[in-house]
Amino acid sequence: MTQARRYVEQTKTFLKDYTEGADADQFRRLFDRDVADAYEVLARDRDEREPEDGLARWLHRAKVLFLGMSFKLHPTRRVIFAISLLLALVGMIDTDPVSFGGEGWSVSFEFSPLYFLASIAGLVLILVMELVDRIRVRDELEVARQLQRDLLPDQVPHVAGYDVAHSYRTANTIGGDYYDLLPTPDGRIAVVIGDASGHGIAAGILMAIANATLKTALDLDPDPEAVMQLLNRALFRTGDRRAFMTLFYGLLDLEAGELDYACAGHPFPLLRRAGGEILELGTGQLPLGMRPKVEIAPARVRLEEGDLLLLFSDGLPEAVNAAGEAFGFERLRTLFADAASPQRIHDRVLIAFDQHRGTEALTDDLTLVVLAKHLATPPPPPA
Repeated sequence: MTQARRYVEQTKTFLKDYTEGADADQFRRLFDRDVADAYEVLARDRDEREPEDGLARWLHRAKVLFLGMSFKLHPTRRVIFAISLLLALVGMIDTDPVSFGGEGWSVSFEFSPLYFLASIAGLVLILVMELVDRIRVRDELEVARQLQRDLLPDQVPHVAGYDVAHSYRTANTIGGDYYDLLPTPDGRIAVVIGDASGHGIAAGILMAIANATLKTALDLDPDPEAVMQLLNRALFRTGDRRAFMTLFYGLLDLEAGELDYACAGHPFPLLRRAGGEILELGTGQLPLGMRPKVEIAPARVRLEEGDLLLLFSDGLPEAVNAAGEAFGFERLRTLFADAASPQRIHDRVLIAFDQHRGTEALTDDLTLVVLAKHLATPPPPPA
């Protein structure tokens, strides 16, 4: 009895570990969205028009799925895949010898273990090989993700007279958002947030190019227009017109509180004055990397005691919930309207974001930075 109980407990532990992370919402999404996404990926290289008739439409979709899956496989695996499906059909269909005596021939459906075992073995072999390829790619992506993580600030450097809260989330293993607070040779702080076009590895490579170029630009000339022009040339010379980047760049004088800034296609940061007024910092400009030379409109604003600066990427306001409703800029302004510390505002926005998104997957990278200038501390009274 004790041995049987131990087997039961081991079985329960195995089933718990095997199904860990799977829930009803994920199963619902698997059939509601993931299947449709998979069909779209497999069918996107085929330009055939889908028939309107019900049966013809299903036959067309079956053909598209078969050809889409087949041509996404390595040629050798493609042959094994086709043979495995053929063996499954042969295992179901058994044709009697043709008789010319008048009874004709018949087709019956029978279970043939040999054919089905061969079919399953072939499909499992393909699954194993594709899984091994995916694991290798995942390992390489994890290395790339670690390298990218090293480019982003783990801890924002201490900024005298200011408090900073920040976070970063990626939709894929590799993200395209970039942000940092970098000291310049003349003692100022460069406040940077950007978003590279696309997703995944391509966006990550573009972000790495921007990171290296930016640090070189700060050594040469930290002026907003000079930095923007150098970044624009570096991105434009990549040769791919789909490779561009939105960017907000600010140069903060810590003592005077003056922020010289420029914005190229990025969502305008929000500046909340101590009195409650909310301003948008930026003007409409093209992203960097789209043209050989970009028009920059630098501006200046002074941060007073108690002012709050909110910087974010478009993955925040554009995130949609299950009903297709975007988080929105107005919701963000409302959450930013009430005065609080940078960390509390940061947490307030992310809590509202997670409640809005619900079980929907993150479809775009999300970056959030909140910076506040300290209130002056009055001198102590005389003894």
